[in-house]
Amino acid sequence: MPVTAVRRALRETVSGLPREFWWLWTSTLVNRLGAFVATFMTLYLTLDRGYSASYAGLVASLHGLGGVISSLGAGVLTDRLGRRPTLLVAQASTAVSVALLGFMRDPVAIAAVAFLVGAASNASRPAVQAMMADIVRPEDRVRAFSLNYWAINLGFAISSVAAGFIAQASYLAGFLIEAGMTMACAILVFVKLPESRPAQVAKEHAGSGAEAEIGLGTVLRDGRFMSVVGLSFLVALIFQQSSIGLPVAMGAAGFTSADYGLAIAVNGVLIVVLQIPVTRFIEHRDPRRLLVISSVLAGYGFGLTAFAGSVGVIALTVCVWTLAEIVNAPTQTGLVVRLSPTHGRGRYQGMYTMSWSVAGLVAPLMSGAIVDRWGAEWLWALCAVVGTVAGVGYWVLMRGLPQDQEESPDPLLKEPRLATSGAEEAGVGTA
Repeated sequence: MPVTAVRRALRETVSGLPREFWWLWTSTLVNRLGAFVATFMTLYLTLDRGYSASYAGLVASLHGLGGVISSLGAGVLTDRLGRRPTLLVAQASTAVSVALLGFMRDPVAIAAVAFLVGAASNASRPAVQAMMADIVRPEDRVRAFSLNYWAINLGFAISSVAAGFIAQASYLAGFLIEAGMTMACAILVFVKLPESRPAQVAKEHAGSGAEAEIGLGTVLRDGRFMSVVGLSFLVALIFQQSSIGLPVAMGAAGFTSADYGLAIAVNGVLIVVLQIPVTRFIEHRDPRRLLVISSVLAGYGFGLTAFAGSVGVIALTVCVWTLAEIVNAPTQTGLVVRLSPTHGRGRYQGMYTMSWSVAGLVAPLMSGAIVDRWGAEWLWALCAVVGTVAGVGYWVLMRGLPQDQEESPDPLLKEPRLATSGAEEAGVGTA
């Protein structure tokens, strides 16, 4: 029976994951359900406050810059202070700064607080990803990251619709609702999630008794990982065109904002519908091949936009690069964990997160310059080229990657167990 098969597939998808993961997943969903600032910041500044488009772009850039700066700092705090306190500070700071932003009237104050919002909201990402890697078994991580990515997109899809209605009534209400839901996430983390940072075990292998130190310099000297960060940046540049190059190009071609909304809605719908079944298909397949295919598919998916003359054809191109996104997101995150030493996960995740934040800063400047000087067709051609370069880069980089599931390149850093308050690891103090 088809219904029986669906139930079995659903049960296999969600089974075997620890309870702590589901509380973290719930926190992610609630956080995204309350998203308002990222979606309606530009409309708020131009329509409600009456500022120019240039000023709105400046504020958006400062919001992104805050995320770039906080990525590395949050990664360091995730390793030093722990995942739980970093999450608490990041989410509580986000709630306070978002609420404060709703009351700002001076343009300098708005820009400054927007920077703080970007820094605080992005600071939770390294901690979330590191905690997820801590509490989920290596063989289940791709599935866990995929479920988390699904929650992000489901929450964003719902919040975008709800925020539209809220904005019609009051933008301030939207800021306060997001602040309240983010604070609820902070409380949820405090009440339900124990610290997951693994206890140091490397010192029992060190002849001198000194613990292995992992700093940002360690990350920067890790050639393979930094190559992955660079390739991630290229892929992120491509995906950024969904909210930057695509609306600009469609507007220049005579399409309306409603046409863009209809086309881009396909992305959210497909992710919600296909993320889980596609993940079941790719879960135990070779990550090398998946990253090569998804990179090329993303590049040529956007590249095909050059030949799209109607909303329907544009929607078909959205289907192509959305499939690439569905495959790339959990596979890429899983690779980052696999290449990260256990006790450096926060710093490694922070560097990986920064690649997407920097792409968010570069993409608007790059896209605008290319469209203004040479036209949208050159932008889509460049996407195809960048996707090809990224695919070749993954193929070359990962030829020597071991086939097994050992995620840590340092054999002295063992797979951790979930730390709980008041408990001690055998022979090792608590984290």
